[in-house]
Amino acid sequence: MSILFESVLVANRGEIAARVLRTVQDMGMRGLVVHHAADRDTPAVRMADLAIEITGSTPVAAYLDGAQIIAKAKAAGVSAIHPGYGFLSENAAFAQAVAAAGMTFVGPGPDIIKLMGDKVRARAFVAVHGFPVAPSAIEDDNPATFVERARSVGAPLLIKPSAGGGGKGMRIVRDMAVLEEEIERARSEGLRYFGDGRLYVERYIEQPRHIEVQILGDSHGNVVHVHERECSIQRRFQKIIEESPAPGLTPEERARICEIASGIARAANYCNAGTVEFIYGGGEFFFLETNTRLQVEHPVTEEVVGIDLVAEQLRIAAGLPISRTQAEITSTGHAIELRLYAEDAARDFAPTTGPVLVFRPPVGVRVDAGVVEGGAVSSAFDPMIAKVIVHGKDRAEALDRADAALANFVLLGCRTNAAYLRRLLADADVQRGDFHTGTIAEKPELQAEPPLDCITKARLLAAASLVLRPVRDAADAVPALHAMIGDWRN
Repeated sequence: MSILFESVLVANRGEIAARVLRTVQDMGMRGLVVHHAADRDTPAVRMADLAIEITGSTPVAAYLDGAQIIAKAKAAGVSAIHPGYGFLSENAAFAQAVAAAGMTFVGPGPDIIKLMGDKVRARAFVAVHGFPVAPSAIEDDNPATFVERARSVGAPLLIKPSAGGGGKGMRIVRDMAVLEEEIERARSEGLRYFGDGRLYVERYIEQPRHIEVQILGDSHGNVVHVHERECSIQRRFQKIIEESPAPGLTPEERARICEIASGIARAANYCNAGTVEFIYGGGEFFFLETNTRLQVEHPVTEEVVGIDLVAEQLRIAAGLPISRTQAEITSTGHAIELRLYAEDAARDFAPTTGPVLVFRPPVGVRVDAGVVEGGAVSSAFDPMIAKVIVHGKDRAEALDRADAALANFVLLGCRTNAAYLRRLLADADVQRGDFHTGTIAEKPELQAEPPLDCITKARLLAAASLVLRPVRDAADAVPALHAMIGDWRN
C-alpha cells in the first residue's frame, strides 16, 4: 500500500498517543508527537520518530494550545495531525486551523464537529430527521422560559452542559424544588470545564443502559456501522468497563440500534470515525450524543471485527474509501476492555500518584498503556494509566480472561483499581450481563478491600520487613560475642 502521508503528528499524550503512533509507523509513515516536559519519559515519546516539546502554564494547557501545536507541526514539515481523543479532538476551530495551515486533520471536518459535537445542535438535528430522542428542553430555544420548560419535562430529569463530556456538569434532579439551584451549579461547572455555560435537560431514564455504535463515513458517500459496544458499567458518568457485543440485546434490537446510528451518520454526511451513543431502557433507544472522534473504548470493536480503526481514519483523511463494505464487517467472539485507573476504590475512588517502580503487564492480551517502568503517575492528567483488552470465543471466556489478565498485572508504586475491577467482574449481576449505569453506585460494598486472613497478613509483613535495610543489616550482622572470636576456626 502506498504511503498516505509523509508524516503524521499526534496532538495528544498517554496511551492514545502511543496507540496512534503504532498504526502510523506500521503503515510506513513517519510518526511525530508533541509532549509537555511532564511526559518526557512516556511510551509515546520513546517510540516517536520525533518528539516535539510544547509548553504551557500547566501541562494540560500545553496540550490545549492549538496555535502552538500547529506552529510546531508546520516547522517540522508535518503532513497530517491526528488529535486522538480529549484535548483538541472535538475542537472545530482547531480542525479548521489545521486545514488552513495546509495540513490534514485526521477526523471529521469542522462543519461536522460543529453540528454533531455540540449536544444541543446534534439533538435538534437528530429529532428533525425523525430519529428517537428523549423528552427534553433546550435553553437556547428560549432562555427566559428554560426553567419553566425544564419543569414540564418532569422528574427525574438530567441537566447537561451543551459542550464537553465525561460527565462533567451533569446533574440528576428528582426534586423539582431544587431545580433552579441545580441548573446554576451545572452552568457553573460547564463554564469552568468547557468555557460554555449553555445547558439542556432531558428526561432521565431510571436504570438505563448506555449502548453506543461505532460508525465510519468517507468522502465518497459511504457510511457503515462497526457494530455496537456496551458501556453501562460506569461511575459518575465515567466508563470503567466496556464490551462488544452488548449482552442481552435481541438480534432485532441489535440491528435496529446499528441502523439508527448509520441513518444519523448518513443524514449528517458524516466523514471519518465517530460514535453515536444511546440510552436504552424499557425496550426503547433514545439518542444521547455523537462523539466526533475516536473513543477510549475503540479497541473492543477492533478485537471483534478485526479492523484497525486508526488505519481507517488515516485512509479516509487521505481521500480513500472505507476499506470494507457493510456486508464484510462481521463481529466474532466477545471483547472486554478494562480501564486501569490510578485511584483508591476504598477511599471513594480518590486519585493516587506515585512512581512506577515495577510495571509488568500480562502477556498474551492487548494492553494499551501510557506509563513505563521508571516513570511516574502525577496529578496533572486524567488518572487512566492503561487499558486491558481481552477477546474470547464468547462472553464467559472473555470474562475469565479479563480476570486472569488483571490477576497477572503488576504495577508497584501507585495504587490502582485493578483489585476493584476483579471484584466487579466477579459480581453476579455483571456475570449475568444484568446491569445499568447506576449499578456501581448500588454496590458500594465492592469498594472495600476484603480483609486478609492472619496467615497471609503475617507472610506479607515478613516479606515486606525483609526488604527494609535496617532489618537486612540486623539479620546479616554477626553477634558481638561471635565477632570477638575473630578469624579463629576450630
